[in-house]
Amino acid sequence: MPVEPGEGGMEKGKWGEKKEIISSFTSFTLHPSFLPSTFSIPIHPFPLPHMFALIDCNSFYCSCERLFRPDLENKPVVVLSNNDGCVIARSDEAKIAGIKMGAPYYQCKTLIEQKGVAVFSSNYQLYGELSMRVMDTLRQLLSEDKVEVYSVDEAFLDLTEIPPEQIESLAMRLKETVEKWTGIKVSVGVGSTKVLSKIANRLAKKDKTATNCVLVLQNQSQLTQALKQTEIGEVWGIGYRYAEKLRQLGITDAFRFSQLPVNWIRKNMGGVVGVRLFNELNGKPCIDLKDPLEQKKMIGSSRMFGRPVYEVQDIREAVSTYLARSAEKLRRQQSAASEIEVYIVAADENRFIYRPKKFRSSIRLPRPSSATNELIQFALPLVDALYQGKRKYLKAGVLLSGLVPQSSLQEDLCFSGQTMNPEQHQFNRKLMLALDNINFSQGAETIRFAATGVQPTWKMKQEKMSPRYTTCWKELREIR
Repeated sequence: MPVEPGEGGMEKGKWGEKKEIISSFTSFTLHPSFLPSTFSIPIHPFPLPHMFALIDCNSFYCSCERLFRPDLENKPVVVLSNNDGCVIARSDEAKIAGIKMGAPYYQCKTLIEQKGVAVFSSNYQLYGELSMRVMDTLRQLLSEDKVEVYSVDEAFLDLTEIPPEQIESLAMRLKETVEKWTGIKVSVGVGSTKVLSKIANRLAKKDKTATNCVLVLQNQSQLTQALKQTEIGEVWGIGYRYAEKLRQLGITDAFRFSQLPVNWIRKNMGGVVGVRLFNELNGKPCIDLKDPLEQKKMIGSSRMFGRPVYEVQDIREAVSTYLARSAEKLRRQQSAASEIEVYIVAADENRFIYRPKKFRSSIRLPRPSSATNELIQFALPLVDALYQGKRKYLKAGVLLSGLVPQSSLQEDLCFSGQTMNPEQHQFNRKLMLALDNINFSQGAETIRFAATGVQPTWKMKQEKMSPRYTTCWKELREIR
């Protein structure tokens, strides 16, 4: 099993490897303690050009499932969406087998069985944990300010300080190290802008045998060839409607787009946004790395029910569960919510028409709170008010807004029946701290409020979910 970077295994087996990687490439890292005493920084008489890399995990969800199932290597694998509805991830072998992205599972079930495809329900806890390992590895190899986590399986890297002659070697070493430390296979695309790095990454994944999943666009001939190989609809930033419009005008690839007059781009492609994309394709960086959003301004949680729900008690349990998850995220960023919104989605009364209706209600709290029990107390009356009788309900959700720092809250000296006294607030804070510590160390929902239900039957359907190998003690991988 791969050892997580930062655990005991890295001290002996990876410390020297990390030192070797860093010492091979200038002073790029911000960790001088890892550099050898004889290390020297190459001096360049001119500023180094901007260079960005995009690291993208290959078929990420499928790679996560294979990590603890080596018997699935080189075999077709697919992962399904919520409630096991549609195919949302495919291995290369599954693509060759003819499984279409987004295809409903019931439609391709026969083909899946014929081709011997391994099928998994979405295991978001496993994917989130392994994503964090990949991103932490990149941060350790480079530094915090050189990495922008773009999505669960993608990250942009700033390689501006790397000499051009060492870029390709660094890209290959990064790929090899991430795969060795985490077990997740990745592709690396490098270009002078973020859009070009996206294009390079796509082409690297398109022909993995020829590129070894690494492609660097450094000179004009490489750039021109890459743009000609990129269909206009595959350019990052060009949506479906703009792509159709450009095709009708004979602009079928990125290269032709990059040769258009800038005034035409400004007039017909959304003004500044279109010009920015045009400049990026021509090697002029306009999109820098973004700082991670440390504090969210709204936090919510919602799910489709695993089966049709008719009773108000099931909806109350679902809302309490989603509220507990949102409150945990709220406390994680040390914030409190001033407002709660609850919504439910019901099917149309005519069962032959799919026209779901959304009912919502909100309440402003007398005092901002992050305590799950306090939030549930105010949210459940909203559920009772929204309930439309015994009709078919499809979904429920909550949204916490008006977030303020927990440290800035003031006690209410004139507390009324709607507010708790200061001693009760202090008790709730200690209660939430203990609850979060236990659930973090022992697994999610080890301790939960009774309002979330004892044996809920409405939860999302995940009949083919793999064990949570990295986050649940009871589901650790056994080696015999």
